[in-house]
Amino acid sequence: MDFFSFFRKKQAPPSGSVAKDRLKLVLVHDRVNCSSQVLEMLKTDIIKVISNYMEIDTEELDIQITQTQSEDNNGTVPVLYANIPIKSMRKTNHDD
Repeated sequence: MDFFSFFRKKQAPPSGSVAKDRLKLVLVHDRVNCSSQVLEMLKTDIIKVISNYMEIDTEELDIQITQTQSEDNNGTVPVLYANIPIKSMRKTNHDD
C-alpha cells in the first residue's frame, strides 16, 4: 500500500451491486417476518447496551439479518450479523 492511498477517496461500489444487496436484504427480512422498523429498533437497542461497556463507531456499524445454511443442511435459517467497530473500552466499576 502506498502512503498516499490512505488519503484518496474510497470508490463507491457500483449501483447495481448496491441495489442487488438491498434486494437480498428485503427478501431475507420478508422471509423472517422482520420489518425495517424492527431491525432499526434492534439496532438502537444493541447500540445502547454495547455503549455501556465500550465506545463504538456508529458510522461504520453494520447490523443485518441474513440467511445461512442450517447445521443439519435442511435449508437456510436467518442469522443476525453485527459488525460493530470498537473505538475504546469504557472504565466500569468492576475494573478494579
